Amino acid sequence: MTKKEKSSSNFDGAILKKSPNQTSSIFERPDGRKNTELRPVWAKVGVVPNADGSAIYASGDTIAIAAVYGPKQMHPQHSQNPEKGTLRCTYLMNSFSVNERIKPGPNRRSMEISKITEWALEPVLMLKDFPSQVIDVHINIIQADAGTRCAGINAASMALAHAGVPMKSLVTSVSAGKLDKTLVIDLNKEEEDFEKGEGPTDIPLSFTADGKLTHIQLDGKISPAQLKEAVEMAKESCKEILKVQIEALKNSVGDEK
Repeated sequence: MTKKEKSSSNFDGAILKKSPNQTSSIFERPDGRKNTELRPVWAKVGVVPNADGSAIYASGDTIAIAAVYGPKQMHPQHSQNPEKGTLRCTYLMNSFSVNERIKPGPNRRSMEISKITEWALEPVLMLKDFPSQVIDVHINIIQADAGTRCAGINAASMALAHAGVPMKSLVTSVSAGKLDKTLVIDLNKEEEDFEKGEGPTDIPLSFTADGKLTHIQLDGKISPAQLKEAVEMAKESCKEILKVQIEALKNSVGDEK
């Protein structure tokens, strides 16, 4: 390389480099991860003793706890579905989960994510086995550094399995993203706030164990070709998350003996 590379700092710790011979940018992530690398992930089930099933899932500094109650009789009675059970998810971010405390209780965003979580999980649940009943899933984000809805879905999937709810598969979720023109996996908050070039694009996705898509959202701009690539990247990353979920469930069997 005869000419010196030009580099510009996009935000603290992140560098976008481009040489005259390159058609795409080389993006250096603020925490040093590769573009396809997840944050450190860990999980455990059985963390809420009074629940029928529970789990904690952490991705980097984002931590979600899910607790399952049911199946149980649906109240009020007029809400019952005589043909199948109802999955009812409640997602909440604790007021202390972010640096600037947020108002406790539900808001428009939490209600939206609650509904999205239901859509992501319903395809794998055998709800026809529970007519007129409800399965309540309460998800609490106790620490947030982006990717909270994906962490909540991962925790809820494990908690449902731990509760013994009949499922066709676990569900795994991760956020793909585009920072300027570069695709990355598992964005943190610093990356979500990226402002240079084309800015950030956030793409949360959820998959079954055999790679079927149960949920996708897109906030930002991306070409069809890059979107297809982002989906494949997310699918591969979810295979790693699935291993963590399965291991946590296996460990719980040993703990309960």
